[in-house]
Amino acid sequence: MVIAIISVLVGLLLAAVQKVRGAAARMQCQNQLRQLALALHSVESGRGILPPGTRSLFQRDIRPFTGWTLEILPQLEQEALYREAQAAFRVTPMPFFAPHPIATVVRSFACPMDPRVLKAHFSQTSQIDVALTSYLGVSGTITTQKDGVLYLDSRTTFGSITDGLSQTLMLGERPPSADLRFGWWYAGFGQQLTGSADIVLGVREPNLQPIVSGSPCGPGNYPFKPGWFDNPCSMFHYWSPHSGGANFAFADGSVQFLTYDANSVMPQLATRAGGEVATLP
Repeated sequence: MVIAIISVLVGLLLAAVQKVRGAAARMQCQNQLRQLALALHSVESGRGILPPGTRSLFQRDIRPFTGWTLEILPQLEQEALYREAQAAFRVTPMPFFAPHPIATVVRSFACPMDPRVLKAHFSQTSQIDVALTSYLGVSGTITTQKDGVLYLDSRTTFGSITDGLSQTLMLGERPPSADLRFGWWYAGFGQQLTGSADIVLGVREPNLQPIVSGSPCGPGNYPFKPGWFDNPCSMFHYWSPHSGGANFAFADGSVQFLTYDANSVMPQLATRAGGEVATLP
């Protein structure tokens, strides 16, 4: 009887400890997203424009496939890493030939509840070590529509966000894909045929891979819903390892934990000038 009572008490204690740890991790993620949002504000203040969500190969730029994550490194006290990356791009325009920057873990991009992002991993597809990110730029409803804040070759100013900075999503949580092919912080190609890198994502992203690679995931648009580290289909939508929802940074720099009940208003929150009125549940 005494042993049974002790077992119950130990179980309750462990559950309480896990709950406290989960709350602390969620708060740390919120603080990191706030730091990233403020870094973007600093860039916009200095340049008069936000960095592109990501760059295409076809722009007259020597840093294809990079974007907002690289451009805010100086604001994250990663000036040395930024300079090293800049030097590497003067040698070759391809980010995959800069082995040290692409494999450097930036803690500000790493959710503490995902152990995978706390170290670099060997990429079977590119045959190099790569570091990962838990946070992506919100490109709008669908990446190719370019109706959000950070998207392919975007040139967004805060003045162009007419839906209101406090009503427009800028960054959100999405852990790297199950096979770690998607979710590199430094650069990435993203889905085939979309022309987007994986440092940005829409809130209703379609899966175009069945067209070219026989993906096991359905082709429909993916909503804001729970995901899992080992589920290959979770890469197509925002989610987090936190219970019940995910953290998002708005364009005004504020950060909110949105529950999955907010799925119905995500398209309205994701556009910068759609004229919609969104009310969170």
